[in-house]
Amino acid sequence: MTEARGSEGRHGEHARYAPGTPCWVSLMGHGLAATQEFYGSLFGWEFRPGPQQLGPYVRALLDGREVAGIGQLPPDRHLPVAWTPYFASADADRTADTARLCGGTIGVGPLDAAEAGRMAIGSDPSGAVFGIWQAAEHLGTAVTGVPGTPLWNELLTFESATVAKFYETVFGYEEEPVISADFDYVTLHADGRPVAGIRGMGHTLPRDRGPHWLTYFEVADTDAALARLVELGGHVIAPAEDGDRGRAATVSDPEGALFCLLQRPG
Repeated sequence: MTEARGSEGRHGEHARYAPGTPCWVSLMGHGLAATQEFYGSLFGWEFRPGPQQLGPYVRALLDGREVAGIGQLPPDRHLPVAWTPYFASADADRTADTARLCGGTIGVGPLDAAEAGRMAIGSDPSGAVFGIWQAAEHLGTAVTGVPGTPLWNELLTFESATVAKFYETVFGYEEEPVISADFDYVTLHADGRPVAGIRGMGHTLPRDRGPHWLTYFEVADTDAALARLVELGGHVIAPAEDGDRGRAATVSDPEGALFCLLQRPG
């Protein structure tokens, strides 16, 4: 796994993201103030108001640079609390139309988010939710490669082949499957770089969650971050393990939103 990158300036700051590149992650939850307190304490984020088209919404900042968004679900909507990755698009309307034609569903938009850009939220044929972002003033995550920033996005689904074709058609990815009898994995490439993964889990996929995208956030020390997360009321779903990508653990925040903590090797 390699962290997704767009065109970067110095110190990991991003210029415009290439189409298909994950460019933003956003969390929709219930208690906006408590959620800010949790992630602020875990990742060192500060917050400022963002576009309010979908209700109360803030942008998380690390050293003054935007890294993620947090919104509040309407109290009458019983939707899953989850992190959603947004993929860059040169034309959100066209991308949304292509997603529909390929068997996906567009549940929100496309609509303008004030002067920031144009967005849509949809789901792939397996039901996993993703976002589409056409940048205007807001390009997306402004810095990567440091603790507290998104590092990778991975789709957990039943099998990779069919849904990989969907994303390939919608976003123009190239695929790199892992050839293995007991490991179903496809890496998606955009603009010549690996930008996201699809992991087919078969019957081991949790039925109560179904197919879903999982965002990895970089941390300096996975074990220390886990201890802090538990102190703050979060939960460890899968304990820390060393792998080829580093030391990773799957966790959830106090409202149940899943994400991963990842400490890169050396």
